[in-house]
Amino acid sequence: MSNKIEALKRMSNKDGVIAALAIDQRGSLKKMLAAAANKPANEEDIVEFKKVISSELTKYASAILLDPEYGLPAAAERDANCGLLTAYEKTGYDTTAPGRMPDLLADWSVRRLKEAGADSIKFMLYYDVDEGEEINRKKQAFVERIGDECVAEDMPFFLELMSYDANIDDTKSAEYAKVKPHKVNTMVEEFAKDRYNVDVLKVEVPVNMDYVEGYNGDNEVIFSKDEALNFFKEQDKATAGVPFIFLSAGVSAELFQETLKFAHEAGSTFNGVLCGRATWRHSIEPFAKDGEEAGREWMRTTGRKNIEDLNEVLAVTATSWESKVK
Repeated sequence: MSNKIEALKRMSNKDGVIAALAIDQRGSLKKMLAAAANKPANEEDIVEFKKVISSELTKYASAILLDPEYGLPAAAERDANCGLLTAYEKTGYDTTAPGRMPDLLADWSVRRLKEAGADSIKFMLYYDVDEGEEINRKKQAFVERIGDECVAEDMPFFLELMSYDANIDDTKSAEYAKVKPHKVNTMVEEFAKDRYNVDVLKVEVPVNMDYVEGYNGDNEVIFSKDEALNFFKEQDKATAGVPFIFLSAGVSAELFQETLKFAHEAGSTFNGVLCGRATWRHSIEPFAKDGEEAGREWMRTTGRKNIEDLNEVLAVTATSWESKVK
């Protein structure tokens, strides 16, 4: 059995489903902690918060995603049965040039992340399928290099794909919701190609559920339920048999769970989740305002319930990745 398969098994629960917890936020987490405490946050605050999350919540997750900059102390505190996925990209993107170009952490490599205890490698890419060919060709080559590096080290490669439109600032807007299915599914189709050596695609759901009939609340309806179900079917086809998992994109825990049920109804063969803020974001306030013990108490109660509720949904909606991997 290859190291990749063994590593993917370490990332999964007994059903072959990836039920992972994401806490690789860096700059955004610092801002969230600072806002909750009403004072500047320092690096130690970020490290400690990640350690608390890891020590309290990895008992209920099959894997945890951490960054090597602030997250390695938290990796050491994870549950013995919890796999470790490490981020390889610098946080954010280059704002000085068009194209949201990515970059890697300068003092890390796949080999070094492996030596630090990683079971798998994660790289996040912002991608607009309709942006200029020159920009997207560079991004494609960038991903190819990482895929080749992971092949050389026999490490699973998780590619996180974040869609956007170079001409629309707000990806939560109705304007973006209209083009999101095209952006997401065309991007998935590209990076499911063999040339990228991606083992698991980490993808957005193909529609903004806030604009789907029956889920829209006070918003306009942009897509009927049937149209939205069809976008999930298209996405499943676009993955071309590559295992894929959904990211939560910061929506509420309840909406994320409802979305997974919706995906299942569509026949999506998704293989799990990598869920971050939907699980833990409301622990920031007690942790930042009232201290570590208050944060732990939130995680032992509400945080645990969020993960256990999600795991119950995954048990009846997600499928094993093992049937897709030869």
